[in-house]
Amino acid sequence: KTSEIVLNAIADKLPELIGGSADLTGSNYTRWKTAVDFQPPNTGLGSYNGRYIRFGVREHGMAAVCNGIAAYGANFIPFGATFLNFISYALGSVRLSALSKHQVLYIMTHDSIGLGEDGPTHQPIETLAELRAIPNLHVFRPADGNETSGAYYSALTQRHTPTVMAYSRQNCNQLEGSSIEKTLKGAYVLSSPEEYSVILVATGSEVQIAQETQKYLKEHFEISARVVSFPCWELFEEQSQEYKESVFEKGKPVVSIEVMTTLGWHKYAHYPIGIDTFGKSAPAKDVYKYFGFYAEALASKVKKVVEHYATIAPEWKIKPIIA
Repeated sequence: KTSEIVLNAIADKLPELIGGSADLTGSNYTRWKTAVDFQPPNTGLGSYNGRYIRFGVREHGMAAVCNGIAAYGANFIPFGATFLNFISYALGSVRLSALSKHQVLYIMTHDSIGLGEDGPTHQPIETLAELRAIPNLHVFRPADGNETSGAYYSALTQRHTPTVMAYSRQNCNQLEGSSIEKTLKGAYVLSSPEEYSVILVATGSEVQIAQETQKYLKEHFEISARVVSFPCWELFEEQSQEYKESVFEKGKPVVSIEVMTTLGWHKYAHYPIGIDTFGKSAPAKDVYKYFGFYAEALASKVKKVVEHYATIAPEWKIKPIIA
């Protein structure tokens, strides 16, 4: 819904913005209030002046059309939308967006096991890892409204880089301490005491769970934790070494929390917590509990990580890049 709010705020101010959904408009919330469908006038469904495209169930075709619109020029900014899991059908065209340096926005919703009863066929596990592996592609998983706004700002100002924005189906709380400016850093410290023993890093809907885990650790185990929100790996990698070290302090073990594959997280985390199997069909709350993504279960694992590194220095992950 925060994505819909942003689209409604910007669509009439950006006449070059054009796009739509792969037959999931009602779920993606991508049709702004004043939108007119791109349709032959004689159908009574829209006009050729319309900027909203009903792509139908053809994700690869949708992404290919967006590439064509971007390649045409005239400063058009195309976007396509579907469930995150179904971007896999479009990966060839998404890769071409990155390779060709086309400014294409991919608005992906229902980004995790949080979509619930539709089950493993709709629940992305490997998808973010696939996308993060593509060069010149920015992949955002915003945690709240500020991070959503930051993702759109980045996507609309990166003229030669496509952007994937992955949004949750379930509601997420507005986070105290988040901002557009911090989002543009890729990762930032959301909350931290002066002295702490472990860093919890999370994306999207799991940032709130990381905060709940932070509270549980302190109340039940007297363990203080820093919480880092990590909406975009690619933007973080563009930051200075000094900034990176300010977020992931040397000598502190890092635990990542994301309801996706753990593949890739070892670059930043000493102990990644994720899902390396397919999902389950059940209400979102039950699926999260089944996979152990709730404060009590996570805190128990984090406590063991802290105990493990009590006498062993954790590997320094944020090493300077040697040109």
